[in-house]
Amino acid sequence: VAVQERTRRTGLLAAMVMRVLLLLAINWIMGLQSELFHLFGHGFSGRDLILLLGGVFLIGKATHEIHDKLEGEDIHDTQRAAATFGGVIVQIMLLDIVFSLDSVITAVGMAQHLPVMIAAVVIAVGFMMFFAGAVSRFIEVHPTLKILALSFLLLVGVVLVADGLGHHINKGYIYFAMAFSVFVEALNLKMRSRQRKSRPTGPPPRSGPAS
Repeated sequence: VAVQERTRRTGLLAAMVMRVLLLLAINWIMGLQSELFHLFGHGFSGRDLILLLGGVFLIGKATHEIHDKLEGEDIHDTQRAAATFGGVIVQIMLLDIVFSLDSVITAVGMAQHLPVMIAAVVIAVGFMMFFAGAVSRFIEVHPTLKILALSFLLLVGVVLVADGLGHHINKGYIYFAMAFSVFVEALNLKMRSRQRKSRPTGPPPRSGPAS
């Protein structure tokens, strides 16, 4: 648990640093929108390649994790977790670059408010660090939420790949699908909670001697 907490905090801090650096490198980010080559009638830019690689990574990672959950191959070895500490941090930083890219490009027109944007990033990460532990504990108690979260990663990975290939998917549809899934899962959690409370907790009554 201590290793997970340290990994979570370090990863969020590293992601915050990467996002601030991206904001400070807006001119370089804008250069990623210029086309590098054409393939199958579609021009690929640096942004497209980053989205493609990030999407493929998310799909592979989520698929592997879902397989482990379903096959019961969870790893609870602290030494293994400590050994992969650096790898987890690098993954968090790389994914943050993928997820931040479009928002940073959109922010180009607001470059004069850069200090405000950096402050917003710091505050947002502060909130995430404050609530990350509670959210993690809640998910540990309700394992079905892990599968739901991994399914969201699969969905986001597909969206990133599609965007990288030039097929833009309205994010409103994605947010609605996620919100509806969370709503249904909340109903399931409530139903399971009521079923547990209604179950008798004492030992079953003993049957009398057979006649």
